[in-house]
Amino acid sequence: MIRPQSPSESSSLRTLGILVAVTAILYLAREILIPLAFAITLTFILSPAVTWLTKMHFGRAIAALAVVVISVLAAGGIGLVIFNQLIQIVNELPVYQDNIHNKLQAIRAPSKGALGRATENVRELGKELSNAEIPTVEPGAKDAAGRRKPQPEPSGPLAVQVVPEPVTEFQYLRELTQPFLAPLATLGIVLIFTLFLLIEQDDLRNRLFHLAGLNRLNIMTQALEDATRRVSRYLMLQFLVNACFGILSGIGLYLIGIPYAALWGTVAAILRIVPYVGSPIAGLLPLLLSLAVFDKWMPPLLVFLLFITLELVTANLLEPWLYGTHTGISSLALLLTTVFWAALWGPAGLILATPLTVCLVVLGRHVPQFSFLHVLLGDEQALSSEAQLYQRLLAMDDRGARVVIDKYLIDNPLLQLYDSVIIPTLSIVERDRRKGTLDPEREEFIFLSIREMLGEIAERNHRASNLDQVGDGSLGAGRVLCIPSKDESDEITAAMLAQLLESAGGIVLSFPTDSKLQRMIHLVGPTESDVFFISALPPFAFMRTRAVCSHLQRRFPKTKLVVGIWGFSGDTTRAVQRFQPSRPDAVVTSLAAAIAWLANFGVSRPSVEPDAPTLVQQDSR
Repeated sequence: MIRPQSPSESSSLRTLGILVAVTAILYLAREILIPLAFAITLTFILSPAVTWLTKMHFGRAIAALAVVVISVLAAGGIGLVIFNQLIQIVNELPVYQDNIHNKLQAIRAPSKGALGRATENVRELGKELSNAEIPTVEPGAKDAAGRRKPQPEPSGPLAVQVVPEPVTEFQYLRELTQPFLAPLATLGIVLIFTLFLLIEQDDLRNRLFHLAGLNRLNIMTQALEDATRRVSRYLMLQFLVNACFGILSGIGLYLIGIPYAALWGTVAAILRIVPYVGSPIAGLLPLLLSLAVFDKWMPPLLVFLLFITLELVTANLLEPWLYGTHTGISSLALLLTTVFWAALWGPAGLILATPLTVCLVVLGRHVPQFSFLHVLLGDEQALSSEAQLYQRLLAMDDRGARVVIDKYLIDNPLLQLYDSVIIPTLSIVERDRRKGTLDPEREEFIFLSIREMLGEIAERNHRASNLDQVGDGSLGAGRVLCIPSKDESDEITAAMLAQLLESAGGIVLSFPTDSKLQRMIHLVGPTESDVFFISALPPFAFMRTRAVCSHLQRRFPKTKLVVGIWGFSGDTTRAVQRFQPSRPDAVVTSLAAAIAWLANFGVSRPSVEPDAPTLVQQDSR
């Protein structure tokens, strides 16, 4: 019998099929899509200038045409200046012919040092092997009988040399211009696409919205604004990074003494548009020039170290921080997607990798069917802190769990750690435990680890806590009796509340989950100035807590009673009604709310906030 597919499986298969189809289309239609992608990128760059001209009362078409023409002329002028200086450098190479010859000789046959001796030994060994393998017969040699030895016959056919026909001027011109025809044609298509995108920008946007449907107008507007902001920010950051790289490399080359240092800095800034490939090419050109200009090896070595240092710092520190922070893409995802787009579209994919990946992240952020793209490629934290803590505890990695808590305590107070991390983790434990998916060994390990971490925090913060100041820093004369509702999770949450109150200098009694709980409470003798605080975790918190409330109110009717239903997202007013007829004085859903209620009753927070404890340094296991 064939099991029918669930809706989630069918949706996953449909999404996977869409991705495969889109990838195939991107590859097969790359001749059209690559110029279109470049045109869209140029539209992001030139659109502000066109908008500014339209505000100056120029027509949209005239403004777009003027911006495109000015941009082409500016790029052509820069390219012409660079080309002329490169020709000038080539014409000056004969001046450095002796240095070039000496460098080549030193590379081919080093004569000094260990490398020179090793080269000479290899050369001599090669000669000996050649003489031993190929026997030679001297002309006129005779054998033992006095007869002449025959000359060896050729072992193979004679080589035939094909002489090509003379090349005409037209053929020479065609071969010279043929490598440039395809790039020029692509450039022309890109410029045409860019011009029409700038002119019809508003109309194309409206058609895109109409295609998506009016019911998705809000989502599409947010997605388009998000993509525009992220791509524009990336292009601006890339311009600034490349400009700084070119300026620093130009200054460094000038200090080394490389001719045309400004030219090489400009070339480096332009070539860095191509990720991972542009920088080595930009550094190779001044390196070769330094080999020709200088008769020593130190300047070429300095050029090599200059570009290596700049590229390592820029690519591994500056760019991941800037691009990851301002484009929403993780560093690893940026590297992987660059490889993907390069394999799909070649060198054009290298240049367009980051803008295209930004669009994918925006797609995953705003379209639920592709949310996995945002999870895989985005820079946001994949797992929440409570999920990370629970996962490390499930893996029985006590040290990893302590690292999660230490990282959280760097930027957050202890109260927020308990409310936002520990209590949600215990809620997940309770959910899995009641489902039967948590085995006893891991359950015991999780509770024991959390208890040990709380104990270490209590030891380090014996007379202080990470709470904000409320009141005058003093406590009332009454006691707070922290009582767990049923199981071990309730006992741990009660212990957390007791720890926070004890750090404020209060008198707190925390009771364990014990069959003799009623007798223990009776021995304490609660008074009118005391407060019962019942701690309970959902989802099955009300039934057991209602019974505890009823018993305490019958035995001690004058003592205040507060119930903490930790993490409860419902209405607390209705929650109080669920405890009829034994209604508590208050129902709170967080430790912060509990502290606030107790502060009004006479319990206040400390006036000094201690340093956050570090758990990972001490492992009691």
